[in-house]
Amino acid sequence: MNNQEWWKKSVVYQIYPKSFNDTNGDGIGDIPGIIEKLDYLKELGVDVLWLSPIYDSPQEDNGYDIRNYRQVDDLFGSMEDLERLLDEAHKRDLKLVMDLVVNHTSDEHPWFVESSKSKENPYRDYYIWKDGKENGEPPTNWSSVFGGPAWEYDETTGQYYLHIFAKKQPDLNWENPKLREDVYDMMKFWLDKGMDGFRMDVINFISKDPEYPDGENGDGSPYFMNGPRVHEFLQEMNQEVLSNYDVMTVGEMPGASPEDAKRYTDPANEELNMIFTFEHMDLDSNGDKWNWKDLNLVDLKENFEKWQTALHGVGWNSLYWNNHDQPRIVSRFGDDGEYRVKSAKMLGICLHMMQGTPYIYQGEEIGMTNVHFDTLEDYRDIELLNMYKEKKEQGWSHEDLMKAIYVKGRDNARTPMQWNDSENGGFTDGAPWIQVNPNYSEINAERALEDKNSVFYFYQQLIRLRKEIDIITDGRFELLMREDPNVFAYKRVSDEGSLLVVCNFSSEEVTLDEEIVKEIEGMPIVITNETASSGRGGLAPYEGTVYKL
Repeated sequence: MNNQEWWKKSVVYQIYPKSFNDTNGDGIGDIPGIIEKLDYLKELGVDVLWLSPIYDSPQEDNGYDIRNYRQVDDLFGSMEDLERLLDEAHKRDLKLVMDLVVNHTSDEHPWFVESSKSKENPYRDYYIWKDGKENGEPPTNWSSVFGGPAWEYDETTGQYYLHIFAKKQPDLNWENPKLREDVYDMMKFWLDKGMDGFRMDVINFISKDPEYPDGENGDGSPYFMNGPRVHEFLQEMNQEVLSNYDVMTVGEMPGASPEDAKRYTDPANEELNMIFTFEHMDLDSNGDKWNWKDLNLVDLKENFEKWQTALHGVGWNSLYWNNHDQPRIVSRFGDDGEYRVKSAKMLGICLHMMQGTPYIYQGEEIGMTNVHFDTLEDYRDIELLNMYKEKKEQGWSHEDLMKAIYVKGRDNARTPMQWNDSENGGFTDGAPWIQVNPNYSEINAERALEDKNSVFYFYQQLIRLRKEIDIITDGRFELLMREDPNVFAYKRVSDEGSLLVVCNFSSEEVTLDEEIVKEIEGMPIVITNETASSGRGGLAPYEGTVYKL
């Protein structure tokens, strides 16, 4: 591993600034609030902080609708605050990665304001404008990710513009070289300030099929995901910008297969270091994410095996359970009741022993859970609110919709960070922009730091092991007990030895295969969440243990 590949040994911590720590009492987390908690993050042991968008934005989609790429939103502080954050993070050997959102902007961005003025405007081709069909319908039948059509009619110029997301998030036209040049200049602006890389929002959407065909049942994704020129654009971005800096890049890529990922992350192709995939996050849904079902562990194991095997020795995996778009993993695949702490640790072992760069989302390290707000009015997420309206019209009951929100809503991840047991979990002195999960008096960072057996110190240990044991970085992945409905067991094998990882995803005691029992006999334990193990022939409820073979 050369020095340029520092991200292979790193662990990333995602900060959702709006919900992290508020210092001025306006109920919204801010950059000074992040600075205040840097020592906490340093103690956890992470290497890289990824900040969700802090750019100037009307906040239609929580900052993923950017009005000015070179300005910090007043909600979060000033450019001076951000420069101080960079400085203070670097003093602690923490790297800082920004969100890069260049598939779309806000409709209030000066480029779009100009673009909408006339067909002749120099900025017209910064966005995707099309005439409607002869019958007056939109140019294609594509649906927006947030519901409704993906095209919006503009009275001034008599054409439609494309928005894969909210109608206030028009898609940029990457076919235009002038636009690409402006994007690259903006990226250099941040890297020259000292940023250590980018997490790139839906970056595999930037190339659209030039024919703009209709999609089956309005699904346009085959024509805007992993489009015809996406590799060309990413290689150009790498050549023009990224290759000139020592940075980490991760591309968020819905709909990317392992074969796609190899192309995106193979160093020989000079595109990105790693990508975020979504397949393992879709396994507890029947097609539509709101139409949820219980996880079948066999599906999860096979999915991880597919990605671990496909990218080994070629590209690189990112590893995550949580982020700002996903419900809390301990509520989702663990047990947020009796076994909350134990199952949170088991899930940590299961993920962190794989090959790739692990991502921890704020609050995951203390075992934060999903929230059950009583009324729809307590929720803030545009995706969730649009879904409720749409599915209510389709005949879903209020009860079923609320149940789906409790299980799958993005606001589960966005409730404020729980720092202590004071009012609002110590997040703010004001009224929080979204309510704090009522369980903050029991689940909070202060309490975790006082308890040597907390999830926090367990995660600290997992992070340290990644630095100490090269097998975790280099070893290949071998799945064991493939068909077992409760046990996720695998080996990591390299020239210098092997690790054997066994995780029980159930609240029952389970038995291990005889071959595994023989293999671990007398072998040292690297890490475990079990104090009184049920013996090496079996696993206690939600036990996770790693053996050195």
